[in-house]
Amino acid sequence: MTRDHRLVGRRGVLAFFAVALGVYVLPTQQGVAHTAGDAGPIAPVQRLNDALLTAMKEGGQAFTQRYAVLEPVIGQTFDLQTILAESIGLLWPNLPTEQKANLLAAFRRYTVSSYAANFDSFSGQRLEVSPGVRRLANGEVIVDTKIIPVNGSPNTLDYVMRGGIGGWRVVDVLADGSISRVAVQRSDFRQLLESGGVPALVAGLRNKVANLSGGMLA
Repeated sequence: MTRDHRLVGRRGVLAFFAVALGVYVLPTQQGVAHTAGDAGPIAPVQRLNDALLTAMKEGGQAFTQRYAVLEPVIGQTFDLQTILAESIGLLWPNLPTEQKANLLAAFRRYTVSSYAANFDSFSGQRLEVSPGVRRLANGEVIVDTKIIPVNGSPNTLDYVMRGGIGGWRVVDVLADGSISRVAVQRSDFRQLLESGGVPALVAGLRNKVANLSGGMLA
C-alpha cells in the first residue's frame, strides 16, 4: 500500500504542488502548435525521468541516497535561479547578492527534496515523454509527460522549457497540464517574505526540506 504523498495518482500529483493555501491555474494557451522531433527540449526531460525511475527503484533505501541520485540531474535540468526569481517576483532584482545566494541554495535543496520525497517507490510505473512539444508564443515550449501506473489512469506532469546559452532548461512544471508550480510557490513565498523577509523564507524552505526528508536534511 503506497503512502499518500507519492505521485501515483491525481491526488498525489496535486499534492506535489500543495505548498500554498490555493491552487493557481494557468490560462489556456492559444495558437499552440504540436511539433514532432524537437529533441532539444525533450532530452533534458528524458534524463530527468530516467533519474526519477532510478530513485523510485531505490525507494527502499535512505532518503539521502535518492537525493544524491536526483541532485545533479535536477541541477542540470532546471533553471533554478529563474524559477526562484519568478517565484519571488518583483523583490528579487533588488535583493543583495548574499541573500540571493542563500535563497538559491535553500531553494535547490527544497526542489530536490520534493522529488526525492515524492518519487520514492516503484511498483511498475512508467514515465513517458511525448515525442513532440507544444510551442508557446514567447518562444518557450511545453514537454508533455505522463505518469502511468500499472493500474489506473495516467497523470500528467508537464515541463515548461526555455532555451538559452546553456541549452534547454525547465522554468516551470504544470500538474494536470495547467496548474503552475511557480504560481503556487509565489503565493507561499510572498506570505513568508511579508512575515519576516528573506530570513523567514530561507527558514521556511529549510523547514520544508526537514519535513520532506524526515529530518535527515535541513
